[in-house]
Amino acid sequence: MAIEIEDIEVLLLTEAVYQRWGYDFRDYAPTSLKRRIRRCDELEKLLSISSLQEKILRDSDCMQRFLDQVSVNVTSMFRDPGLYRAFRATVVPLLKEQPSLRIWHAGCASGEEVYSIAILLHEEDLLGRTRIYATDLDQAVLERAKEGIYGLGLMKGYTENYQAAGGKAAFSEYYHAGHGHVVMRKDLSKNIVWARHNLVTDASFNEFNLILCRNVLIYFNARLQERAHRLFYQSLAEGGVLVLGRQETMRLTPHESHYRTLDGREKIFQRMI
Repeated sequence: MAIEIEDIEVLLLTEAVYQRWGYDFRDYAPTSLKRRIRRCDELEKLLSISSLQEKILRDSDCMQRFLDQVSVNVTSMFRDPGLYRAFRATVVPLLKEQPSLRIWHAGCASGEEVYSIAILLHEEDLLGRTRIYATDLDQAVLERAKEGIYGLGLMKGYTENYQAAGGKAAFSEYYHAGHGHVVMRKDLSKNIVWARHNLVTDASFNEFNLILCRNVLIYFNARLQERAHRLFYQSLAEGGVLVLGRQETMRLTPHESHYRTLDGREKIFQRMI
């Protein structure tokens, strides 16, 4: 009975968040969502999800903390280095055929993967003719991403990722270090537009040569995944490339037949029609 009551509380909480604040988590995968809500309950030192709902409805700071917990913000520089090696081999030649490039990085979280792709494009002489739109539903996370400030202690792991990803320089060339943190080089972000966009509720806003949305769709239920795939298809130019996370798939999606697979392991697909 307790589990059934908790499920009802989750439904009521997500509806309350949508009605009060406009964030729609109603079609997120229930198991993962419930786990994150429980974690938020613990951090707020509350005894029930109903108590969390009451606090969120009245306290904007609590809502922001809830958003930080429930949103998907797990990321790192050159995460999954094999993707970047595959990207250089299969996607870069296609991008070099275009006189100018528009790239959408959907669900960019705190920006590490956005800076990673900017570094790769810089090394392939493509960054100067590229506009990158980096979006997330969490405005506070976007502000941190825009600053490009990361912990100095993370750089050892990020450097190893960069080298494994086929980096062509010393990773330390791309940031300035001091006082326990690093700041990414400003020229990397001059062509990046940071903007709030919600895959659950918002529409297409441009036509893109490349869309990256990695490790986000796994947190959506089937209906919401279909919506996201329709959005990506509507937003991709013919011949454009879609990059998903390794655990995500194009199979059984509304536009599966409209793509060809460039790299099955790294989930890189090209829109053909």
